[in-house]
Amino acid sequence: MTTGVEKIDARALAGRRVRYFDLVMAAFVTILLLSNVLGAGKVAVITLPLVGEWPFGAGILFFPLSYVIGDVLTEVYGFARARRCIWVGTAALLFMAFMAMVVVALPPAATWDGQGAYEQVFGQVPRIVFASILAFWAGEFVNSVVLAKMKVWTRGKYLWTRTIGSTVAGQGVDSLIFYPLAFWGAAGWTTDLVVTVMLTQWALKVAWEALLTPVTYAVVGALKRREGVDVFDERTDFTPFAARV
Repeated sequence: MTTGVEKIDARALAGRRVRYFDLVMAAFVTILLLSNVLGAGKVAVITLPLVGEWPFGAGILFFPLSYVIGDVLTEVYGFARARRCIWVGTAALLFMAFMAMVVVALPPAATWDGQGAYEQVFGQVPRIVFASILAFWAGEFVNSVVLAKMKVWTRGKYLWTRTIGSTVAGQGVDSLIFYPLAFWGAAGWTTDLVVTVMLTQWALKVAWEALLTPVTYAVVGALKRREGVDVFDERTDFTPFAARV
C-alpha cells in the first residue's frame, strides 16, 4: 500500500470528500468523446520494416486512454464511482450521436459549401454508432469489475496484473461486441476479415495498455497520496444499474 494512505472499504468512501474525482471523470469523458469524433473516422498508415505500409484506425491511439483512466478511477475511487463515470460517458456518447444526426440533417444555407465534408465526418452509420456505444458500455463495466475484484484477490499488490488483466477482459468484450455488430455482413467485410480485424485491434489495445503501465502507476500513486485513501470493493454491489455501493 502507498505510504501514508488509509486502506478503506468502498462503502466508507461515500461519506468522504475526494478532491480530484471530478477532474478524472472530466478527463475520462473528454478523451472518450474526442477519440470518437477525431479518431474514429480516419484510417492512417505507417511504414514498418519488413512489413511495409500498415493501415490502422487513428482512434486506436487515444481511445485506449479511456480504459487507462477507467483503471485509475476503479483503483483509486472504487467501482461505484467508476460506474457513475461509465454512465456519464455513455450518456455523453448518446447525446453526441444525436447532436451529430440533427446537425447533419439540417438543410445547409445556399452560401455554405461544407455539407459534403460535414456528412463524411459526422454522418456516421447508425449501426456503427449503436455498436460503438454498446461495446464501450459493456467493455468498460467488465474492465472495472475485473479490476476491482482482482484488487481484493491480490490485496492491493501487483497493480500491473489487474490493469492489464482487466484490459484483456474489457477490450475483449468491447471488440467481441463492436466488430460483429458494426461490420458483419456489411459490403466488403467477409467473416474472416471481421475476425482478423477484431483480434488485431484487441491485441493492439492490450499492448498499448501494457506500454502505458508506468504512467498508470504514477497517476494512481499520486492520486492515492493526495486523496489519502486506498479503496477496496470488498462488499460492493457490482450490478451496473445499482444506485448504491
